Amino acid sequence: MKACSEEIVLYMQEYMDGDLTQDKERELKEHLQTCEACQSHFQELKRTEALVKSVSRIAAPAHFTNQVMDRLPKEKNIVGVKRWFRHHPMLIAVSLFFLLMAGSLVSGWNDDQKFAFTKKPNIIVENDTVIVPEGEVVEGDLVVKNGNIRIEGQIDGNVTIINGNQYMASAGNVTGDIDEIDEMFEWIWYKVKEGGKKVGQLFK
Repeated sequence: MKACSEEIVLYMQEYMDGDLTQDKERELKEHLQTCEACQSHFQELKRTEALVKSVSRIAAPAHFTNQVMDRLPKEKNIVGVKRWFRHHPMLIAVSLFFLLMAGSLVSGWNDDQKFAFTKKPNIIVENDTVIVPEGEVVEGDLVVKNGNIRIEGQIDGNVTIINGNQYMASAGNVTGDIDEIDEMFEWIWYKVKEGGKKVGQLFK
């Protein structure tokens, strides 16, 4: 970022904290319209804040803090580490997000073994099998976890089966993709993609 007034940088911080007066906010917006460097810096601040807020909803694995502290450099290198942290806030936020997310997903794979599925009209559930009857059309994506799916009718969307099997009758049809996930890595990648979609919606 080019050397702009320190007052403008302070205004950005106050705006993010919700403490900026209307007059100062007007001055900040007028400056951002003419300064591309400040625009870029301001957008990075907003993206970092959004990521940090999303991370706050994920629980850290047990002993996470102690493990991180044990891996930090000794006291003589602390100043350099703090300086690096200050100059790379976005990288720190993204790294922390994916670290916590990975820990949460691995835990979820081991703990969540319940049969679950996307609630849709026109489907039948028998024991641990979701059935799309012949002649019926299901609108939208369908996810079945720890169970099976039998497709005799039509699904206008994608089908995802986690820890289960799919059976397609000769009259069955799926307009989208069919994904079968039965390995931990595939499940984690599926959850990361879903999380990525939600994070992407924050920037729209």
